[in-house]
Amino acid sequence: MPIGTLIKTIQDIMRKDVGVDGDAQRISQIVWLLFLKIFNDREEEWQLTIPDYKTPLQSRYRWQSWAKDPEGVTGEELIDFVNNELFPSLKRLAYVAGVSPHGRVIGSVFEDAYNYMKSGTLLRQVINTIEEEVDFNSSSDRHLFNDIYEKILADLQR
Repeated sequence: MPIGTLIKTIQDIMRKDVGVDGDAQRISQIVWLLFLKIFNDREEEWQLTIPDYKTPLQSRYRWQSWAKDPEGVTGEELIDFVNNELFPSLKRLAYVAGVSPHGRVIGSVFEDAYNYMKSGTLLRQVINTIEEEVDFNSSSDRHLFNDIYEKILADLQR
């Protein structure tokens, strides 16, 4: 799927959600979701290439644990998990003593992040779209990140 189509598909899903109001919130939502997907894909690589690599995330907060399965958690259960477990845990990484540099990056990314989506069913659709269409361990998809960024900036300038 071309990147413009991917972003448009995600934005169209988000437009159906009563909690997401405007492009700025849609972009914020896309950014944290893509960040977690990218981090997951990079961790898969680091586990193979960095001796003794240890993830800063508890297993339940890793993308592969809660987002990867297209039939996974959805609806109210997904919204509750994201708002009351995932976000607080990721935000805390900015302040935990002894956390790895990777953990500090996650904490700083999520320090001001917010989940605007109210529908866990629509959030699941967005997650599944990202999971199906983007693999940041693929060299061609790594180049997509620049395209995603440029597409989002172009949308903001409209």
